Amino acid sequence: MFKRSLSTRIFLSMIALVIGASVLIAIVTVYQYKQEAEDLHREKLNRKENAIRANINYILRTTYYTVNTENLPLIFKEKIYEIQDIHDTEINIYDTQGHLLKSSMTKFYLDSLSTQMPEKALIALQNSSNKKYVNSFVEDNQKYQSSYTYILDKYFKPIGILNLPYIEDDGFLERELNDFLILLAQVYAIMLIAAMVLAYFQSNYITRSLKAISQTLNQTRLDQKNPKIKADRLSSEIKPLIHSYNAMVDQLEESAAKLAKSERDEAWRQMAKQVAHEIKNPLTPMRLNIQNFERRFKADDPDIKTKLKDFSSSLIQQIDTLSTIASAFSDFAKMPAQKTETINLVETTKLAIDIFNANYIQLTTNQSEIDLKFDKTQWIRIITNLLKNAIQATSDLTDPKILVEVTELEKTVKISVQDNGCGISEDHQQHIFEPKFTTKSSGMGLGLGMVKNLVENYKGSIKLNSKLNQGSTFVISIPKN
Repeated sequence: MFKRSLSTRIFLSMIALVIGASVLIAIVTVYQYKQEAEDLHREKLNRKENAIRANINYILRTTYYTVNTENLPLIFKEKIYEIQDIHDTEINIYDTQGHLLKSSMTKFYLDSLSTQMPEKALIALQNSSNKKYVNSFVEDNQKYQSSYTYILDKYFKPIGILNLPYIEDDGFLERELNDFLILLAQVYAIMLIAAMVLAYFQSNYITRSLKAISQTLNQTRLDQKNPKIKADRLSSEIKPLIHSYNAMVDQLEESAAKLAKSERDEAWRQMAKQVAHEIKNPLTPMRLNIQNFERRFKADDPDIKTKLKDFSSSLIQQIDTLSTIASAFSDFAKMPAQKTETINLVETTKLAIDIFNANYIQLTTNQSEIDLKFDKTQWIRIITNLLKNAIQATSDLTDPKILVEVTELEKTVKISVQDNGCGISEDHQQHIFEPKFTTKSSGMGLGLGMVKNLVENYKGSIKLNSKLNQGSTFVISIPKN
């Protein structure tokens, strides 16, 4: 599934916010306009109705006719047109049953209308608590309001119904609204462009900082000194993250130092245990031999010279074993500093093979001369240790075969040592390069651990391919540069 980048999400969020705000303000403005228009028309109708009712009440107080329903057409015979001219609105007067008594409309227009008040309006007026009813309707796409109120005599008795038709002319308000919406659209178009520019630069600024942090985090390692991030030019929102990372780096370095010290201490403890164990092994038979010799020693024994010779040979053998153990641990521990020099890998490998003077060790190569930057002494130690393992693995065979192959590739040099010996089980293969580990009845298991360290010092790698009772192959790969 496609995922947008953080900068894109920030950009789109700001644009959506501006557009959403403009749409919301437009909706609120139109709604407010409608409410104000309704309030305006209602207020205008109320003012006009109050003024006309005051005029009608004055006429009723000054008329010579008896004020009742039957005389309303006579009382307002001419006055209704005066009221129409003064207030610029049509006037209809109904009796209390909704029959038209008098109207300011022309007779032609009046004949086209019903002379009966709408029954709905009559019932609503009768049931109204304030004795007033306003009917709103639309006709020919034009909004109208029609107000109905009672005409009262001096005893506040209803004698008629006053009807005022009112046209809601929203032309001016609509023009004002359209002008406002156009202006609003122009303002928000400018704001939208500004927001797009601001969002672009702001999102790039934030994501650039986050990318720098991400790259630094990816390069953080426990086995190296990690640089801290400077938070001077970063935004205040990201600074807490930077401070947390820098604090983590301090804690990581402290933990790494403690871990390294703990590992060194543990390594030396294990080394001391192994040295003690290996030294005890030959010391025990030496002690037993000396004690046995003391019990059986007789000065007048005719075979005393032979027994002394056997006894000394046994002690010398055990002393040699102790010397071998000491040398092996010394070689593993001191690991002399490497001297990088350009060597002919084929010639140096052949020199290491010649040490063993065994015709069943064969060397093959795809180049007669392969130059590599490596310590010559250490390379001989590597090949010598691998060949010792191969010779020991094939010691019980009547037809041993060991093949050393040196191959130059495009970017690396590959060296393999293959034998047809007893092989190594899968359980032992994963531990074969660990110090102290050995599958032999003798030896300390330090040779392959030393080989692995030497190869990795030159950014190389060593792998083992082995099958039980079929043979083993050690493959070394070293970069040419």
